[in-house]
Amino acid sequence: MKVSLVVPCYNEEAVVYDFYKETRKVFEGKVESYEFVFVNDGSKDKTLDILRAIHKVSDNVKVVSFSRNFGKEAAMYAGLSNASGDYTCVIDADLQQRPEVVLEMMQILDNEPGVDCVAAYQAERKEGKGISFLKGGFYKLINKISEVEFYPGASDFRMMRRKMVDEVVKLTEYYRFSKGLFSFVGFNTKFIPYEVQERAAGASKWSVIKLFSYAIEGIVGYTTAPLKIATLSGFAMIAVAFIYLLIALIVGAVKSAFSSAIAIITLLLIIGGMQFIFLGIIGEYLARTYMQGKNRPVYITKEILTYEEETEED
Repeated sequence: MKVSLVVPCYNEEAVVYDFYKETRKVFEGKVESYEFVFVNDGSKDKTLDILRAIHKVSDNVKVVSFSRNFGKEAAMYAGLSNASGDYTCVIDADLQQRPEVVLEMMQILDNEPGVDCVAAYQAERKEGKGISFLKGGFYKLINKISEVEFYPGASDFRMMRRKMVDEVVKLTEYYRFSKGLFSFVGFNTKFIPYEVQERAAGASKWSVIKLFSYAIEGIVGYTTAPLKIATLSGFAMIAVAFIYLLIALIVGAVKSAFSSAIAIITLLLIIGGMQFIFLGIIGEYLARTYMQGKNRPVYITKEILTYEEETEED
């Protein structure tokens, strides 16, 4: 049984070799056949140089290098596309996700043939309360409006059988939200807790703005509920307008000192603001349709290093 480790890398020069060395140490004598599929996502540091050096001294390392930074989603897609294992695991290079958990996932798939995927979630979040609150709110919202189910807190750290990987790779959409893709293809998934470790070195690449953008990708990519909300809000605004008209007629009838001009201006501002919001929502969907229609590749490969070709040449 062969295991593939898909490892997206963006500016990971401080940790990528430690990850490789630590994983080999953990796997020694426990995993008979495995490969590393490192994806260099347009790193601007020495990550690619280190990966090239690792490849030279290894017989189970693939390196897929992008022409520029395409993002982690594209890197995961490229890794899954180039993985050849019976089991494939997506894991970060910063050692926050330990290779020991990979062994636990592998054991579950070996012992439970009905399970197609083992996904890990943080048993205890070590991030700020504000971030945790926002993430919790996101999962509650998207599970209410989406057609597929999202397990709260589940990460991309997961191991899948070959048949599930093949189906995920078939989904070639330009805007990718892997948590949604993993749910969309179905298959039986078992969720297990794991403890996130401190980064071996470097800093997290995820800012609040990037997390917010990622959440928008998930909502827009897996539900049309915002468009329906826009329609319902339009009817609601019409109802409010009629109610205001009645109030204005009553106030005018009793000659109140109530300033109708201020009320009209306020109402126009509210309606105008809501129109801009919903035009933005519609624009998000149109933009994704426009970009998908261009049929651009999810990523562009500049260089591929693979041990398989070297073995054939020998």
